[in-house]
Amino acid sequence: MAKRSSSSSRWLGEHESDPYVARARAEGYRSRAVYKLAELDEKDRLLKPGQRIVDLGAAPGGWVQYCLKRLEGRATVIGIDILPIEPIAGAELLEADFREEEAVVVLDRILAGGAVDLVLSDMAPNISGVRSADQAAAMGLAELAEDFALSHLREGGGFVSKLFQGEGFDALIKRLRSRFRTVALRKPKASRARSREIYVVARGFRGE
Repeated sequence: MAKRSSSSSRWLGEHESDPYVARARAEGYRSRAVYKLAELDEKDRLLKPGQRIVDLGAAPGGWVQYCLKRLEGRATVIGIDILPIEPIAGAELLEADFREEEAVVVLDRILAGGAVDLVLSDMAPNISGVRSADQAAAMGLAELAEDFALSHLREGGGFVSKLFQGEGFDALIKRLRSRFRTVALRKPKASRARSREIYVVARGFRGE
């Protein structure tokens, strides 16, 4: 059997000692990332009963679980990811590559022309280790999420997306500020300190 690399052993040790991992297991959530959304929701009051919510990059399904539990099932929640997601009662889950037009076509079919109240995106690329390439890939996903939000949100709707500061970041924030009434940058406590991730929370979509 091949020896585990020092970096993977370090990650595994960190993961197993992470209090958010333990909490997620105890509370029945599929990932520690749920507490990032929970903090954003508490601070920015994102979730309201009756909303139609689309979660981009939803696997393994923690954010979908949180939305349904927080709203006691009184919401329409659609999750999509290139990876398979185990079924979650009350949610519509799609296994599709959001970078492909076909995935958006399927989402549009499910939405049946209805507007969306909240678009969530925790999408991130596979890390290559080449910082410039990784930043470009991350911004590409963020821009796809942005495009989807701008074309599907109802007036007054909200958009939350994972970002990484670097090339393209400032331009995206500037665009969002022109289309939403409030735009805030958040670093949830559940984000690991060494991670460059940051979340943009845009509320009050101005519409067309």
